[in-house]
Amino acid sequence: MKLRRVSAPQGGTQLKVEQSGQWLDVDSLPQAERDALAWLAPLAPATHDERVGPLPFQPASFRDCSLYEKHWIQSSRGYVKRFLPGLYPPTQLFERLSGRTFPAFLPHELARRQPIYYFGNHLTIVPSGTHVACPEYTRALDYELELGLVLSRPLLDASPAEALHAIGGFVVVNDWSARDVQRKEMQSGLGPQKSKHFLSSMSQTLVTADELLPRIEALDAFVELNGARVAQTSTRDMAHSLGAVLAFLSRAEQLYPGELIATGTLPDGSAMENGHWVRSGDVLRLVIEPIGEIVHTIT
Repeated sequence: MKLRRVSAPQGGTQLKVEQSGQWLDVDSLPQAERDALAWLAPLAPATHDERVGPLPFQPASFRDCSLYEKHWIQSSRGYVKRFLPGLYPPTQLFERLSGRTFPAFLPHELARRQPIYYFGNHLTIVPSGTHVACPEYTRALDYELELGLVLSRPLLDASPAEALHAIGGFVVVNDWSARDVQRKEMQSGLGPQKSKHFLSSMSQTLVTADELLPRIEALDAFVELNGARVAQTSTRDMAHSLGAVLAFLSRAEQLYPGELIATGTLPDGSAMENGHWVRSGDVLRLVIEPIGEIVHTIT
């Protein structure tokens, strides 16, 4: 089922469920279905912008993976094209003559052996509809369309099958990036910092896991800029299954309900890959069907 939170007349928020195109109170559901959603109750956002509305849940943490090899290759190629233009022609000549990907564009060897990820800032995640300002320290603000999942139960040393049962639902995630800052931070050996932590965003809707898990790697997705579709993609071809990802994350580490884990960028789901960068005044729309959308006006 598809869920969202709205501002409650008495203050705070209330959970709504979509039925036949209408948003109804969760209290209208049968008791068994309400009980299945009890894990969401303690995850209500403490505050929210009344003009936009609340997040569907307040993440307890944010881990962002890199599960798509095609994105890794294409974004590496796109980085060289934009920021190291003198090196771009030789890499393309190599790829044309050899029929192989330029070696430096390939994912790190560790990414093939296990899921890799970084911790983001779960306190700077905003809902769809929020106006977004480009940080003053970057000239390369980029969006990244991603699939996110939220845990509904704790995990520790879980098997992949056990881990799948701990997924409560799915959301759309946008992992904003300052691309011109990111490379230097990654070269520090400590991972992304100001290039990532200033902002991420989430759809206002969440779809429960029972509805999507059987086809979670077959969801269509796209990017629109000012009403024009600039990229078509999907959740297909993850390097590691979601069960394997969560089993790895829970290895000797306690995971808790409310933790948000994203897949990393879907192929073609970033400007670094598709070439369509945002500027002030643009309207950006990121969609994963049937989960929902993230829409932002760039200020």
